[in-house]
Amino acid sequence: MKRLFKYFTKQAPLCMVLWIFPFFFSCKKIDKTEQEIAKVPIELHISRFDREFAHTTPEGIPQLKKKYPYLFPEQFPDSIWEAKLSDTLQIELSEEVEKTFGDFEEEAGELESLFQHIKYYFPEFEVPKVVTLTSDVRYEDRIILTDTLLLIGLDNYLGPDHRFYGGIQRYISTGLDKQFLVSDVASAFSKRVLTYPRNRTFLSRMVHYGKELYIKDRLLPNITDAQKIGYTQEEMDWAIANEEEMWKYFVERDLLYSTDSQLDRKFLDPAPFSKFGLELDNESPGRLGRFVGWQIVRAFMGKNEVGLRQLLDMPADEILKESNYKPRK
Repeated sequence: MKRLFKYFTKQAPLCMVLWIFPFFFSCKKIDKTEQEIAKVPIELHISRFDREFAHTTPEGIPQLKKKYPYLFPEQFPDSIWEAKLSDTLQIELSEEVEKTFGDFEEEAGELESLFQHIKYYFPEFEVPKVVTLTSDVRYEDRIILTDTLLLIGLDNYLGPDHRFYGGIQRYISTGLDKQFLVSDVASAFSKRVLTYPRNRTFLSRMVHYGKELYIKDRLLPNITDAQKIGYTQEEMDWAIANEEEMWKYFVERDLLYSTDSQLDRKFLDPAPFSKFGLELDNESPGRLGRFVGWQIVRAFMGKNEVGLRQLLDMPADEILKESNYKPRK
């Protein structure tokens, strides 16, 4: 044992070099890619409809309707919008959005970087016109992305403890923070390039969400993993600390190839916590199946020379097999 220890210490500088070289070249490759992405030319147009509406008058409504016809359903008369101008809740919403976002400059920079990354990996992508608005806290529709338009409901990002969210369950209001805005936009984009699997196994659905989160790894390299998945940092730490035990739970109970739809509600759908049927459930964050799927995809991409576009169409069982996934201990 002493001779082995002496050998290792003598070889330590070499071992360090052997370990650092791949890491160094990997970092250089990433840095080079990011430099290329930063040069991708895009034209980003952001219209602050929320501000324009807040500062208009009843006489200005026709002009706004002409400029933003998609925001004024024809079945509603102008009197509806005129009344909204003096509605105390609408005025308060506008004031709170202004306090939180101001000139929207920081978020504009984040969106520009996101669209550059999307354009780099998906050259056919056309940058949409961005329109910010208030939506009466319709958080389920806080981001709407079409081929040409991105609508962002800013009143859904005022912070988890904001008084407007008092009646909303905590696991939902946690995500109503501006730190998650650009991540939500990336999610909306990923849903346009990912097809939900026809294969109904739990593994297929886990890996599907894992692909969505891995897309964010590529498109949003400067935000935290917690922001990507919509966790608090404490929830992220819990998931990392319990990754091995979660994987054992799924494997030992033969859940990976189960088609039981209850597994979606327990481990994939938004929820206050995941449902292992154990005492620790209340300590856990929801959607832990997505977290595990993410780690499987990361392991696969770390071991295989596969492009991002190619990954999207690969079956989950092949990804798991080629990933040699081993949870962190």
